[in-house]
Amino acid sequence: RRAPAAAMARRVVKGLLLLEAAGLLGALLLYRAMDSSQGAAGLGRGEAPPRRVYYKSNEWSGIHGIRENDQMTWLSSKN
Repeated sequence: RRAPAAAMARRVVKGLLLLEAAGLLGALLLYRAMDSSQGAAGLGRGEAPPRRVYYKSNEWSGIHGIRENDQMTWLSSKN
């Protein structure tokens, strides 16, 4: 038999791993939702903070032009 402290530590580690996996899955789903959406919410008033983070993270990873494409799509939909 295991000591009670070891079993408790094992449960805590499993819980933390599950929480980490859920966080990663949530971040991936949010990124994919923002990537597929052409909605430039509030372009005239500045971008929403999640949208700014999305654009910056893409620019840091070397993917440029997404913000400009979204702006062009938004402007063409207004005409």
